[in-house]
Amino acid sequence: MTPRTAAPLFRIVAVAEALSWLGLLIGMYVKYVPQTTELGVKIFGPIHGGVFVAYVVVALIASRVLRWTAGTTLLALAASIPPLATVWFERWASRSGRLPEDDAVPA
Repeated sequence: MTPRTAAPLFRIVAVAEALSWLGLLIGMYVKYVPQTTELGVKIFGPIHGGVFVAYVVVALIASRVLRWTAGTTLLALAASIPPLATVWFERWASRSGRLPEDDAVPA
């Protein structure tokens, strides 16, 4: 994998992880607050689990390919735990130059 492919892949998986978290949170709300159905949890639980694992794997690969420091890598991994924090990390890493834009990645 190259920096040209690692950065966009990380962005996609970070947003997908946040969206799957959102779906799971909505499913948990419907299950526990109005107590109407647990269908959302049954659907988004496994989806979020799979995307979570994908995020961790892609974050570790991106860390190596993009030469992140141990601190940046740990922050990327920690961002997978709170809801929607992967999008925050992606934005922060882009602004700080740790996650280069497509046109800034050397060939």
